[in-house]
Order: sequence, then C-alpha cells, then structure tokens
Amino acid sequence: MNLPAHQPAAWEPEAEESTASGWFPGPLVRKLLLVALAAIALSGSLAAWWVSHAMGQEAMDRLVSQQNDEVELVARLLASKIEQSQKVLSTVAEGITPEILESPASLGWLLQQGLPAVRFFDAIQVARKDGTLSVNLRYGRLAKASDLDPTERDYLVRTLVNGKPLVSGLIGNSPTDARVMFTMPLLRGEGRVMGVVSGVLRLQSQGLLPHSLSLPERSDSRLVIFTRDGVILSHPNLERVLGQVSDEPGLAQAYADWRAAGQTFAGGAAAQPQADHVVSLAGVPMPQWMVARVSDAQSMLAPLQQAQRRAWGQVAVAAGGVCLLATLFMLWLARPLTLLRLRVRAALEADERSASTAEGADEPWPRSSGEVDDVVRVCTRLLEGRRKSQRGADTLVRQLQAVLEHVPLGIAVTRAEQVEVVSQQVCRLLGHAPQELQGRNLIDLLAPHEDGLDTAQQVHEAFAAHGAFDGELPLLRKDGSVLWGHVRGQLVQPGEPGRGVVWTVQDCTAEREARAQQAWESSHDALTQLLDHGEFERRLRVLLAERAQRAAQPGALAPEQGVLLFMDVDHFTVVNDLAGRAVADDVLRRLARLLEAEVQRSGWAARLGGDEFAVLLPASSLANGQAVAERLRATVRAWEPAYQGRSFTLGLSIGLVPLAPGLRDAAAVLHAADMACYEAQCAGRNRVHLGAVRVRA
Repeated sequence: MNLPAHQPAAWEPEAEESTASGWFPGPLVRKLLLVALAAIALSGSLAAWWVSHAMGQEAMDRLVSQQNDEVELVARLLASKIEQSQKVLSTVAEGITPEILESPASLGWLLQQGLPAVRFFDAIQVARKDGTLSVNLRYGRLAKASDLDPTERDYLVRTLVNGKPLVSGLIGNSPTDARVMFTMPLLRGEGRVMGVVSGVLRLQSQGLLPHSLSLPERSDSRLVIFTRDGVILSHPNLERVLGQVSDEPGLAQAYADWRAAGQTFAGGAAAQPQADHVVSLAGVPMPQWMVARVSDAQSMLAPLQQAQRRAWGQVAVAAGGVCLLATLFMLWLARPLTLLRLRVRAALEADERSASTAEGADEPWPRSSGEVDDVVRVCTRLLEGRRKSQRGADTLVRQLQAVLEHVPLGIAVTRAEQVEVVSQQVCRLLGHAPQELQGRNLIDLLAPHEDGLDTAQQVHEAFAAHGAFDGELPLLRKDGSVLWGHVRGQLVQPGEPGRGVVWTVQDCTAEREARAQQAWESSHDALTQLLDHGEFERRLRVLLAERAQRAAQPGALAPEQGVLLFMDVDHFTVVNDLAGRAVADDVLRRLARLLEAEVQRSGWAARLGGDEFAVLLPASSLANGQAVAERLRATVRAWEPAYQGRSFTLGLSIGLVPLAPGLRDAAAVLHAADMACYEAQCAGRNRVHLGAVRVRA
C-alpha cells in the first residue's frame, strides 16, 4: 500500500525523533511505566496493609488459642478433681460391707477411724436402702440425722432409686456454706442396691475450687467458673462468688449466646469474640460447669499495634526504593520494544511502497502516536485477510445452521467433549436453548445410569475400542427429568479425535419403557408384585450354577452358605371362605410387603402360587436365616388383620433349607424346602422346620 501524498510530512518529524533518541521509550511504554509505578505503590500499600492485618489476626488467633488452651486445661483439671472425688468415694463405698451397714456403731467407727479416704471429704453420710440415715459425719464429728440438709437428703434418695452415682448441683446460699455432694450406691454381689454413701466438699476446698485457682484479679483478664444456670462458683473477686454471670462485663453476652445455641458441656474450648472482650469457654461435663477466661481485646493487642506503626514507616521507605529500582529496570527492559518499533516502521514503509493504496477498513481506526499507529497498520492488513476468510466461514455456518434447524434428526458436534454445534431437534429433546448447550461439557448432559454404570466411562471405552459409539444413553433434560436417547457418535476425521465428534440423537424413551414393562410383567406376580415361580426358580438356578463354577476354580474360597425359605400361610382358607377373595388378595399383598421389608437388598422374595411364598438369601448364614424366618413368623402371628368387623389370626409354616456347597438342581432345592414346610405344618403349624437337600451321588 502506498502512503497518501500528505502523510510523509506527518511521519518525518517522528522518524527524526526516533533516529535522534532511539534509546528513549515510546509514549505507550511511558504510560505503562507510570501505571506500573502506580501499581507497585498501590500493591505495596495493600500488601503492607494485608500483612499488618494478617499479623494482627494471627496474633489475636495466637492469643485466643493460648487463652483457649488455658481454659481447657483448667476445665480438665476440674474434671479430674471431680473424677478423683468419685474414685475416693468409690473407695469408701467398697469398704462398707452389708454387715457393717447393718451395725451403726461399726459403721461410725469405720468412717472415723478405719478408712483414711473419708478425711478427703468435709462431710460423709451413709443411708440404708429404706432411706434411714445411718451416719451423718461432718468435719470428723458425728451429727444428728435431722441436721441433714433436705437437698442433700433428696440426692441420697435419688441415688437409692436410680442406683447410679450422682454429682449434685450447688448446695448452700453463701460462699462459706456452698458445697457439692457426691453420691455412690452400695451394691451387693448380685448388683442390688443395699444403701448409699455420699461425700460433701465445700466449694472453695482444696479438693474442689480453691481460691488460688482463679489467681489474683487483673483489670485486663479474669478467670471465672460458673454453673449451667449462671451462678458464679469461682472469681478473682471473692465478693462475686455466688453472683450471676449476667452481671459480668463481657461474659454475660457470651453466656447468653452459648445458652441460645444449645451448646453441650463436652468437647474442647471455644472462643466467642465480643465487642470489647475475648471470651474463651470450656465445659466440665459431669457437674455441668463452665470455665471462662474474659480478656480485654484492646489490652491484648496494644503491643502489636505499636509494632505495626513502626512497620508502616519501614514499608514506606522500602516501597520508595523498590519504585526507583523498578523504574530503572523497566527502562532497561523496554529497550528491545523501542528497537522493535523502529524495525516495524521500516518494514511498513518498505511494504507500502509495493502494496495497493486501498485501506479496506469500514470504520476509522483509533489513532495514537507511537506503538499504536504501527500496530494499527499491521492489523488493517491482517484484518482484511481475516474478513475474507470470515465471510466464507459465515456462509458455511449459515448453510449448516439452516440444515440443523430443519432436519428432524438430533445432531451435535463436540470438540474436546465441549458442544460447539447443536441442532434444534437436540434442543427440543433436552429442553434447552441453543446458546445454553453451546460450550457445555458433554459429560454434564449425561444422567446417572439406573443400573449404577458409569455412562461416561462406557462412551470412552467404546471410542477406545471401535473409534465410535452406538447405544442407548440416559440424557439429563433442563427440568431434571431423564430422556433415553439412541446415540451414535463418529469421529469427524477417523483416527484424529482432536478434530471433534459428530453425534446423532433419537428419542427411544417410549421403546425402552415398553421393553422394560414387558420384561417386568413376564417375571412378576400381578397380584403381589413379587417374583413369580418361574423367575424365582431361574434366579435360583443361575445362583447355584455360578457358585458351582466358582467352587471349581483352583484356590477358590468356599462360597457363602445361603438359605431358602418356603412359606405357607396358615389358616388362609378361613380368610378366603369367610371374608371373600378380595380380602384374601389384600392379605396376600400385605404379606408380600412384609417379605419385601425383611429381605430388602439381601435376597429375593417370590410368590410361588396360591398362599405359598419363598425367600432366597444368597449370602446368609444358617443362623441368620433362622432369625429371619422367626421374625417373619412372629410378625405374621402378631398381625391379626381385621375385615368387616371380624379379626383373623394367621401364621406361617416355614421350611428352611441351607444351600450347601455342591448343590446344582434348583428343582430339588425347592422340593426339599416344600417338604420342610410340610413337616412344619404336620408338627402343628406356625413354626420353622429345618430341612436338607439330598445330593445325588
């Protein structure tokens, strides 16, 4: 293309500039350089902010984790104290024999002198099975039975009734009188309750919650132990003991959230950040207590915030240095681009002198001095050639689309399992618009196979073996329903899967349903929907043949035993005679459902004719088969259906035959089960009789 006569004057100064200062980057590179420096500054600031934020979050997480560990440790310590107290009380209970329990004098001496473990508790009570208090020992001295607190007496009675150890709730109304009671039933050798012993610990005793456990009160953190109902048991400030958690700053909201969420006392510690506090909670399961550490969030992060301010200043200095180094480095990197610009302009000038002057552009190109002008010139040439190719391709596409819109056969073209072209018939079959299918993965259009087969793997194996596919596949429609289609797939270019695959689709749902219905009806009983006699015997015959074939293989494991149940409904003729055939049919249908519920996926159930049924459990042991038979017999016996104001009592006579190794004759197995059922009827009905198959030599 030759340049217009007025353009040389416009190009000459720019060419002069390039010759004089070819090392300096063009205007586009200068703009990109400014954008890059701004991006570096912005990314540096964002990175600094993110690192600072992440450090703060990490520091907070670390502090919270440490606080959680502390709270969980205290919770475990309390749990171990409770467990230790129960073990000590169990030791006391083991020393009280039935003879000692009946002798108050011996029992009093034993608790005061004979068992050192008694001194672990502040008070010990022993009561007999009738609720009579034998001993009330408080602080090493015997007290009257009438001095026993009613709440403590209630826990003793509950232990006598339930026969289980208990840990009481909080007893007492003042910090000095608050206590916890542990109870342990006294059992005879045969496990009967003969009495109860209890141990009482003051709340702030060394064995439970000494004041040293909470440590001195600090303004930024405090350790609090409280009950499920929010009563404070331990607090750095003794005046708060037996107060309410709802009055604790920071802890009140965390406790309310915990109660609202329905949390349990099991598991580890959990943190609940509040507006100004960080609260860690851990439960003590047995007494249902909570351990909480409440810390001031600002005090926890104060050292980190000072470090962040120092880091921001250092980041600003470092970012400035990086921007300077990046500017020098990018100028050095832009040097080849500047030389390329000069070389492209020279190539264009040489090409324009020998080319046509026709522009070939429908709309004016954006103009900008520098690299853009050079790229525009190359693009106009390339675009014109591309437009010619595109016009030819558009013509072919329109012709193909016209064919796809009118052909009654579903057609689709895929490349790398992505749909590129699709006909209107496929869209109508699947309920999608063409633009919804284009670009979709072919695997996404396949529905799960009803038999559990991997349909995608099935297609891949067919192409690997034959280079094509021809079969029926389940296709997923837009509304979620499944359409069965007869699908054929053929490579566009044989031997080159990368060129794509042409697919044809025809709806075969109706044909498939018709085949399935015919096959089902030919093998099932119309009344009960169970397998009929012929299908049941065929499956039994196939099972015996497969087992015999596996057993004949060298080194084969012994097959599963399996059992066959042959059942006859007792007194069914009474139902038929008195209530009529419709009621009798309903009874058979109900019995069929009972058999299906019992067998489920472990075997097959069939109606052999009349009121005779059979169940095959291929992998069942003899013991399991007998258990299944007994359950069926008991279920039918307890059924007692009622029709027309009259109730009927039914039963099952069941013949059970184990499928011993070596059996091959299905008819002989059924006959043996029938004979076993006959023996059950002769023996009085409503019973299970075990039979055996005689194997011919």
